[in-house]
Amino acid sequence: MARLAGVDLPKNKRVDVALTVIYGIGKHNASWVCEKAKVDGAVRTDKLTEAELARLREVLDRDYQVEGELRRTVAANIKRLMDLGCYRGLRHRRGLPVRGQRTHTNARTRKGPRKAAIKKKKVGGK
Repeated sequence: MARLAGVDLPKNKRVDVALTVIYGIGKHNASWVCEKAKVDGAVRTDKLTEAELARLREVLDRDYQVEGELRRTVAANIKRLMDLGCYRGLRHRRGLPVRGQRTHTNARTRKGPRKAAIKKKKVGGK
């Protein structure tokens, strides 16, 4: 089984598709990695030779920040924004949309399930 950047690549998939399993590598970067490593993207992962795997590993280590390292960087950036107390940091802290989306309606993914409004009883009167 092919293993790159601490991730097992799926068997019997094209290399350019299988690389997208790695956090931080999308379709575009996967094709670039294959091109830089001089590996045919149409080859299936179970048909890769050790030399090709080594070239892919070397390109990923040298040119890309992936998996744990990238996750730590993203988390550190968000923590920095929250510590600064800037608008984006406050939105992260409150669990609201960060990039200017509306919240009057929608934003359920970020805000979570609806909280039912408590109706007040009318006291006295007619």
